[in-house]
Amino acid sequence: MSRLSQLMHAVRPTPAAFWLALIAGALMPLALAPLTWWPVALLGIGLLADLLEGQSPRRAAKTTFLFGFGLWLHGGSWLVVSMHDFGNTSWPLALALLTFVAALMALLFLPLGWLYARFKLDRLAWLTLPALLVVGEWLRSWVLTGFPWLMTGYGFIDTPIAGWAPLFGVYGVSLAAGITGIALFKIVREGKKAYLPLVTLGVIWIGGGLLNPIAWTQVDRSQAMSVSLVQGNIPQESKWALEWRDKTVKIYRDLSAQEWGRDIVLWPEAAIPMFAHEAQDVLADIENDALKKGSAFVTGIPYATWNKERTGVLFYNSIAAMGDGLGLYHKQQLVPIGEYIPFEDWLRGAIPFFDLPMSSFTWGPSKQAPLLVKAQPMAPFICYEIAYPELVQRLSKPAAFLTTISNDGWFGRSIGPDQHFEMVRMRAKETGRYILRGTNNGITAIINDQGKVVTQAPRFVTAVLRGEVYPAQGFTFWQRFGVQPILALCALLLVAGLLVSRRR
Repeated sequence: MSRLSQLMHAVRPTPAAFWLALIAGALMPLALAPLTWWPVALLGIGLLADLLEGQSPRRAAKTTFLFGFGLWLHGGSWLVVSMHDFGNTSWPLALALLTFVAALMALLFLPLGWLYARFKLDRLAWLTLPALLVVGEWLRSWVLTGFPWLMTGYGFIDTPIAGWAPLFGVYGVSLAAGITGIALFKIVREGKKAYLPLVTLGVIWIGGGLLNPIAWTQVDRSQAMSVSLVQGNIPQESKWALEWRDKTVKIYRDLSAQEWGRDIVLWPEAAIPMFAHEAQDVLADIENDALKKGSAFVTGIPYATWNKERTGVLFYNSIAAMGDGLGLYHKQQLVPIGEYIPFEDWLRGAIPFFDLPMSSFTWGPSKQAPLLVKAQPMAPFICYEIAYPELVQRLSKPAAFLTTISNDGWFGRSIGPDQHFEMVRMRAKETGRYILRGTNNGITAIINDQGKVVTQAPRFVTAVLRGEVYPAQGFTFWQRFGVQPILALCALLLVAGLLVSRRR
């Protein structure tokens, strides 16, 4: 038995094992942006597998819960900035709410540990535990409308195993990373006896490396479209102040004055801080500017309309295309608290953070056509929506390229905007399409079909980012088949682990 095995064998039955699980989870966000120390994720997952070895179902469930709690307590720390700096919530209460969110999200880890121990899946840990963790990531993308943040695979966007993303999405990259972390621990402990994990590592990393440069879609380099992404850098605390409405529009119009004539002029989420019906004159003037020079104008703007019975008004967070563009898109995935209040009758007004401005939006319909810009179909996503792998997979199919607009001013200088931007890059890799990202104060950028940043504006400054986007045709494997293949693969790995445990 190696020294590592002896040490872990001594620690597992003690309370120290729970502390180690908490620490291992808290280390995981270091693998994500902005640090992207991806080897740390391998260490964290490998350590978790060692702590779970031979544990009872109850103890394993507690271990995975603490791992998830550490992950979300650290990885979701940007929520405190939103709550305290812009939600007028005291530091103690903001920290308490973060702790509650971390505990709530960690509950999804609890049954994973119980199942892992109950069916003795640790005998094939390097395959079964990563499969369970990926199932957990998938559950986080839709349970209670989902919070698909902190997926392990994002931290590996610049590694060879990112080559699996066009086949299996970020879930496939997470699976590859999880297998790598646990297999490495097994190799360190068992040496030459661990030949199967060693072979698997070769397949994962060499295979990913060979897949990485493959162009799954056909990007037409002969149809370059010139774009101008306008970053107004409006102070978040002034965003919805009545006295800033006209001032904000003037800032964006002044920045755009020299951009008309470009194929696309893009303003970020809610760049026009008034409802569309209130901004009719302004929009008409801007559309005339765009039409005179043949530009498509795309902007985020809130939208209000009657419900079907005309008994109430529906409010949408929307993106519109005008000028040489056409279409209106209503956001489908709203941010809890920020855009709608769960259990509103109970929570609204309880604390300032539950009464943020513009927090009563309606969910947009699931079937919406892409926007048209310069006769090219463009799939639009507003802020939080880009974090949903399956939503992007579905809406990106008819599109030549993607656009996401956001206002990450809510997150200040925290790690939140960097994590968010890393997801955008993964969506480009998954879909084989360029993505335009326009934001209020950063990170405004153009990402190519391989998930690489082509150009990027500096953060927290007023700027116009110029560049080009190229339309694409065809589909990646992920776009065609979505999440079903990776879930089927995880199921096969779990069945294999179950058969191995029964034979022994």
